[in-house]
Amino acid sequence: MAWDGEAYQERFDRLAKRGGDVHGEAVLVRGLGPGSVLDAGCGTGRVAIELARHGIEVVGADVDASMLEVARRRQPLIEWVEADLAALDLGRRFDVVVMAGNVLLFTTPGTESAVVGACARHLAEGGTLVAGFQLDRELGIDAYDAHAAAAGLELVDRWSTWSKEPFPGDGGYAVSAHRRAS
Repeated sequence: MAWDGEAYQERFDRLAKRGGDVHGEAVLVRGLGPGSVLDAGCGTGRVAIELARHGIEVVGADVDASMLEVARRRQPLIEWVEADLAALDLGRRFDVVVMAGNVLLFTTPGTESAVVGACARHLAEGGTLVAGFQLDRELGIDAYDAHAAAAGLELVDRWSTWSKEPFPGDGGYAVSAHRRAS
């Protein structure tokens, strides 16, 4: 699927101008106290840029060149990597890996386990993988948990929103936090 990075970013710009909260994902991630974050499926960099604004070291990775072009223009000091998340290998680890905005629902069908595995391999010891996505699509919560378990991760928390509303909520959304199993 090809994206139009400009149009995607304009949607969030309009929402922010109307007073909408466009930083819920970054607020949740900041609350985990990371020194470093991999924004996997970073799109135009909305989450990564907000985290960097708060002094967190961030790397953004996305497969779409149009999205990354916008991200690079918006914040050239962040490292932006064009890569398929299923094969991602940055050669380093992060305190948190975040997949915000339904990232797993936009990956190539059948690669979800590889994407979760690649994200897990980028976690530092004690690090957390945080992912949020709609539950009314192809990927269900049980399948996601199975992919996380196969990657050596265990569920530590789950909410129905990025503002930590209890799960299950009524919106058909889940935000899950997984850590490396002991």
